Amino acid sequence: MKYDVLQVLGMVLLAVCAQALVRLLVDEGERGPLDGLPGGFLPLLLAYAVLTATGVLLTGWAHSRAKALGRR
Repeated sequence: MKYDVLQVLGMVLLAVCAQALVRLLVDEGERGPLDGLPGGFLPLLLAYAVLTATGVLLTGWAHSRAKALGRR
């Protein structure tokens, strides 16, 4: 159950941050959920990229752990 929850959280993090990253690249004025982050375009771009990668890694790790336990 724990890995199922972590997998869902990773997928939500991935979906939200990837969408915000694409919107930031298409329209620089659309800053997304991290609008209050200081520093301008580049720090915001890096933050979304790191959070997107974190979502991918968390989802993959939770899936592989659940699979190792025989839940997949």
